Amino acid sequence: MAQIDLDCRNQNCPVPLVQVRKALKKAAIGDVIEVSGTHPASKKEIPMAVEAQGQELLEVKDQGNVWIIRIKKVKEA
Repeated sequence: MAQIDLDCRNQNCPVPLVQVRKALKKAAIGDVIEVSGTHPASKKEIPMAVEAQGQELLEVKDQGNVWIIRIKKVKEA
């Protein structure tokens, strides 16, 4: 199991969501993707997209002005 870190701070939607989708395609099953960002809409859209794809949303947390979303790939995207 590997961790893939995506830094999407200061990027507006849809860039963070596109980056997450690309990472999910490249990731192996069991890999964890950790996304950090600042765009409020992406914080809402990424978890919805992850769940719609059938992946596992591990965590959504705030650290000051930055949010962090952790996703586990559980099936092929």
